Amino acid sequence: MKANRTKEVLIMNLQQWADKGMSFDTYVNEMQVNQYELLHIYNNFLIPNELLPVLEERQNDGWRVIVLTADWCGDALLCVPVMKRISEVANIDMRLLIRDENLELMDQYLTNGTARAIPIFIFIDKDGNEQAVFGPRAPKVQELVTSMRATLADDTSLWEHVMENMIEKLVK
Repeated sequence: MKANRTKEVLIMNLQQWADKGMSFDTYVNEMQVNQYELLHIYNNFLIPNELLPVLEERQNDGWRVIVLTADWCGDALLCVPVMKRISEVANIDMRLLIRDENLELMDQYLTNGTARAIPIFIFIDKDGNEQAVFGPRAPKVQELVTSMRATLADDTSLWEHVMENMIEKLVK
Protein backbone atom coordinates (compact mmCIF):
# COMPACT_ATOMS: atom_id res chain seq x y z
CA MET A 1 0.00 0.00 0.00
CA LYS A 2 2.86 2.42 -0.60
CA ALA A 3 1.56 5.78 -1.69
CA ASN A 4 3.23 8.16 -4.11
CA ARG A 5 5.69 10.00 -1.91
CA THR A 6 9.34 10.82 -2.15
CA LYS A 7 11.65 8.49 -0.26
CA GLU A 8 13.88 11.34 0.97
CA VAL A 9 11.01 13.17 2.66
CA LEU A 10 9.51 9.94 4.02
CA ILE A 11 12.74 8.66 5.60
CA MET A 12 13.43 12.01 7.21
CA ASN A 13 9.90 12.41 8.47
CA LEU A 14 8.87 8.97 9.69
CA GLN A 15 11.24 9.07 12.66
CA GLN A 16 9.92 12.53 13.49
CA TRP A 17 6.33 11.31 13.21
CA ALA A 18 7.13 8.39 15.51
CA ASP A 19 8.76 10.75 18.00
CA LYS A 20 5.65 12.95 17.90
CA GLY A 21 3.33 10.03 18.60
CA MET A 22 1.90 9.28 22.02
CA SER A 23 2.18 6.11 24.02
CA PHE A 24 -0.66 3.60 24.20
CA ASP A 25 -1.33 4.59 27.83
CA THR A 26 -1.57 8.28 26.93
CA TYR A 27 -3.87 7.47 24.02
CA VAL A 28 -6.15 5.41 26.27
CA ASN A 29 -6.21 8.10 28.97
CA GLU A 30 -7.17 10.76 26.41
CA MET A 31 -9.93 8.70 24.76
CA GLN A 32 -13.35 10.36 24.81
CA VAL A 33 -15.26 7.29 23.54
CA ASN A 34 -14.73 3.51 23.39
CA GLN A 35 -12.15 3.45 26.18
CA TYR A 36 -13.85 0.64 28.09
CA GLU A 37 -14.32 -1.44 24.93
CA LEU A 38 -10.71 -0.96 23.80
CA LEU A 39 -9.38 -1.95 27.22
CA HIS A 40 -11.69 -4.96 27.28
CA ILE A 41 -10.17 -6.20 24.02
CA TYR A 42 -6.63 -5.43 25.19
CA ASN A 43 -7.12 -7.20 28.52
CA ASN A 44 -8.71 -10.27 26.96
CA PHE A 45 -6.68 -10.77 23.78
CA LEU A 46 -4.03 -13.46 23.89
CA ILE A 47 -1.53 -14.00 21.11
CA PRO A 48 -1.70 -17.61 19.92
CA ASN A 49 1.24 -19.64 21.21
CA GLU A 50 2.31 -20.63 17.70
CA LEU A 51 2.88 -16.97 16.82
CA LEU A 52 5.03 -16.15 19.84
CA PRO A 53 8.35 -17.43 18.37
CA VAL A 54 7.81 -15.42 15.16
CA LEU A 55 7.15 -12.23 17.12
CA GLU A 56 9.98 -12.86 19.55
CA GLU A 57 12.42 -13.02 16.61
CA ARG A 58 11.77 -9.31 16.02
CA GLN A 59 12.67 -8.25 19.57
CA ASN A 60 16.12 -6.88 18.76
CA ASP A 61 15.29 -5.26 15.41
CA GLY A 62 14.60 -1.79 16.83
CA TRP A 63 11.39 -1.44 14.84
CA ARG A 64 8.70 1.11 15.58
CA VAL A 65 5.09 1.27 14.47
CA ILE A 66 3.30 4.55 13.86
CA VAL A 67 -0.46 4.19 14.26
CA LEU A 68 -2.85 6.66 12.67
CA THR A 69 -6.07 6.30 14.64
CA ALA A 70 -9.05 7.92 16.39
CA ASP A 71 -11.09 6.80 19.38
CA TRP A 72 -14.39 6.95 17.46
CA CYS A 73 -13.27 4.48 14.79
CA GLY A 74 -14.67 0.95 15.07
CA ASP A 75 -11.84 -0.61 13.07
CA ALA A 76 -9.28 1.09 15.31
CA LEU A 77 -11.18 -0.10 18.37
CA LEU A 78 -10.61 -3.68 17.22
CA CYS A 79 -7.09 -3.41 15.79
CA VAL A 80 -5.18 -1.04 18.10
CA PRO A 81 -5.34 -3.20 21.26
CA VAL A 82 -4.34 -6.29 19.28
CA MET A 83 -1.38 -4.42 17.77
CA LYS A 84 -0.40 -3.26 21.25
CA ARG A 85 -0.20 -6.89 22.40
CA ILE A 86 1.84 -7.79 19.31
CA SER A 87 4.17 -4.85 19.87
CA GLU A 88 4.75 -5.90 23.47
CA VAL A 89 5.87 -9.40 22.49
CA ALA A 90 7.95 -8.20 19.52
CA ASN A 91 9.43 -5.25 21.45
CA ILE A 92 8.18 -2.80 18.83
CA ASP A 93 7.82 0.80 20.01
CA MET A 94 4.19 1.70 19.23
CA ARG A 95 3.40 5.40 18.84
CA LEU A 96 -0.11 6.69 18.15
CA LEU A 97 -1.18 9.77 16.22
CA ILE A 98 -4.72 11.11 15.99
CA ARG A 99 -5.71 11.09 12.32
CA ASP A 100 -7.36 14.50 12.14
CA GLU A 101 -4.44 16.16 13.93
CA ASN A 102 -1.88 14.65 11.54
CA LEU A 103 -3.35 14.97 8.06
CA GLU A 104 0.04 15.61 6.44
CA LEU A 105 1.06 12.06 7.29
CA MET A 106 -2.44 10.60 6.83
CA ASP A 107 -2.63 11.96 3.30
CA GLN A 108 0.47 9.94 2.39
CA TYR A 109 -1.40 6.73 3.28
CA LEU A 110 -4.83 7.17 1.73
CA THR A 111 -6.87 4.03 1.15
CA ASN A 112 -7.64 3.58 -2.55
CA GLY A 113 -5.92 6.92 -3.11
CA THR A 114 -8.82 8.92 -1.69
CA ALA A 115 -10.03 7.77 1.74
CA ARG A 116 -8.56 8.73 5.09
CA ALA A 117 -9.48 5.30 6.43
CA ILE A 118 -7.95 4.22 9.73
CA PRO A 119 -6.26 2.63 11.50
CA ILE A 120 -3.05 2.67 9.50
CA PHE A 121 0.02 0.92 10.92
CA ILE A 122 3.35 2.11 9.49
CA PHE A 123 6.28 -0.09 10.50
CA ILE A 124 9.73 1.48 10.33
CA ASP A 125 13.16 0.07 11.07
CA LYS A 126 15.70 1.62 13.44
CA ASP A 127 16.90 3.91 10.62
CA GLY A 128 13.39 5.20 9.85
CA ASN A 129 12.91 3.20 6.66
CA GLU A 130 9.35 2.10 5.97
CA GLN A 131 9.25 -1.70 6.20
CA ALA A 132 5.53 -2.46 6.05
CA VAL A 133 2.14 -0.75 6.06
CA PHE A 134 -1.08 -2.35 7.23
CA GLY A 135 -4.59 -1.02 7.40
CA PRO A 136 -7.28 -0.10 7.66
CA ARG A 137 -8.47 -3.71 7.50
CA ALA A 138 -7.09 -7.12 6.67
CA PRO A 139 -7.95 -8.03 3.04
CA LYS A 140 -10.46 -10.75 4.01
CA VAL A 141 -12.21 -8.42 6.45
CA GLN A 142 -12.31 -5.71 3.78
CA GLU A 143 -13.93 -8.17 1.34
CA LEU A 144 -16.59 -8.96 3.95
CA VAL A 145 -17.26 -5.28 4.68
CA THR A 146 -17.44 -4.46 0.97
CA SER A 147 -19.91 -7.27 0.32
CA MET A 148 -22.02 -6.22 3.33
CA ARG A 149 -22.09 -2.62 2.14
CA ALA A 150 -23.22 -3.73 -1.31
CA THR A 151 -26.35 -5.32 0.20
CA LEU A 152 -27.34 -2.24 2.18
CA ALA A 153 -29.69 0.49 1.10
CA ASP A 154 -28.26 3.92 0.42
CA ASP A 155 -29.45 4.98 3.88
CA THR A 156 -26.18 5.50 5.81
CA SER A 157 -27.94 5.30 9.17
CA LEU A 158 -28.63 1.64 8.40
CA TRP A 159 -24.92 1.04 7.74
CA GLU A 160 -24.00 2.70 11.04
CA HIS A 161 -26.41 0.38 12.87
CA VAL A 162 -24.96 -2.71 11.17
CA MET A 163 -21.41 -1.59 12.02
CA GLU A 164 -22.36 -1.02 15.67
CA ASN A 165 -23.82 -4.54 15.88
CA MET A 166 -20.73 -6.04 14.25
CA ILE A 167 -18.41 -4.26 16.70
CA GLU A 168 -20.57 -5.33 19.65
CA LYS A 169 -20.28 -8.97 18.60
CA LEU A 170 -16.52 -8.74 18.10
CA VAL A 171 -15.72 -7.15 21.46
CA LYS A 172 -17.75 -9.65 23.52
